[in-house]
Amino acid sequence: MLKIGHTVTVPGRLKGSKDGSEPDFIPVPEELETGPGHRQDPDTVNYYTRNYPLESENILNYSWASWMLKTSDMKDAFEEHLRLEKPIVLAARASGDIAPTSTPVAERDVTEEITRKALDLGFGMVGFTAYDNRYTFKSKRGWVKPYPNTVCLAIEQPYEKTQMIPSEAAETAVLATYRRGGELCLELADYIRGLGYHAQVHSFADAASAVIPMFVAAGLGQQGAMGYLLSPHFGSRHRLTLITTDAPVTHGQPVDYGINALCSICQVCVNRCPGRALMRDKVWWRGVEKFKIVAKRCRPVMAAYASCAVCMKVCPVQRYGLKTVMEHYAATGQVLGKGTHELEGYELEGLGYFGPGELPRFDADFFHNPEGTAEAFVLEELKARIQSGLVPEGAEGDKVFQEFRAKMEEAVMGGGDVMEAEWYALEAGE
Repeated sequence: MLKIGHTVTVPGRLKGSKDGSEPDFIPVPEELETGPGHRQDPDTVNYYTRNYPLESENILNYSWASWMLKTSDMKDAFEEHLRLEKPIVLAARASGDIAPTSTPVAERDVTEEITRKALDLGFGMVGFTAYDNRYTFKSKRGWVKPYPNTVCLAIEQPYEKTQMIPSEAAETAVLATYRRGGELCLELADYIRGLGYHAQVHSFADAASAVIPMFVAAGLGQQGAMGYLLSPHFGSRHRLTLITTDAPVTHGQPVDYGINALCSICQVCVNRCPGRALMRDKVWWRGVEKFKIVAKRCRPVMAAYASCAVCMKVCPVQRYGLKTVMEHYAATGQVLGKGTHELEGYELEGLGYFGPGELPRFDADFFHNPEGTAEAFVLEELKARIQSGLVPEGAEGDKVFQEFRAKMEEAVMGGGDVMEAEWYALEAGE
């Protein structure tokens, strides 16, 4: 039995207690202790914020996302999701301008009221911290209202469907979770306004910032080796978003769940990634020590195999829960499920089953997907036509370049958001 360094007390919100009063006690072995949250250098974080601000994946990776939505094995499901989600996203975009519907009670902390309401609605985790504007995306800086506090909200995606990853059934469940979570956020924002305060919903699909740093600050988990937040209740099996508000709430604090060291020892997701996209060691990135993903090797597999997410499926914390994993490690010094088919096995359609130690092989061309912004996408499209000899001379050739100019102007003036472009294409029947 390993020596226990400290025990984390976590409200047992999924243990049958409606008010969250039944706690989980998670033992963290001394050898897995590192420190609360993640190591970071605030000066470096600030430097990157000023000089190289973050940007939304909807804009940075327009080319890949647009290509993926048109070529994916789940094209029809994605299009249906976009149609259903559009009104939810638009309502979230307008949420920050809606006035409170009552007068607040002076000097009243409403942390508990918001927590109970969120849990009653169906959220699995709720936490509070200050909104960290350093992580706001460049294109969203004019949208985010100056509300100082953040409600961090996690909604669980179905356990059984998650174990079917990668599959259309699993990804369809994820998309439904996004929509359900978005609707619940709008309802919770209405509740906060009823307490007398503003509430701005940061949509799952239209995020205004990188959210994981604020979840870590609120004490809801630590970032794992696959890049997801690992939480005590769900591991990586959740979807995350924020509501910012001027409601007075009590902030949480970062917690050492033992995840930083556990991920360095476990490495199951690193070993099982079909695209070999996960790094074995942490690096310093934009002022934070973390595991990084090689996106160029991740995205092609996502596009071809139902959004992949093998890294989520094979995570023992997702499969068994952090408490069970930590208790097993404390008792045996071993990672629960590591090396077993139950945890590590998965199937890729058309390629077959891959058990522990087995990985698929792909041709080099498999990883050559479109990349970049909307402007880059339009330019690459023109270059491909020229290289293929599809640009004739004379008036017809001039027409091609006129079309290119129109598309480039649309990309630049329209903001280059792939989600909005897909909305327009669906409405136009393209």
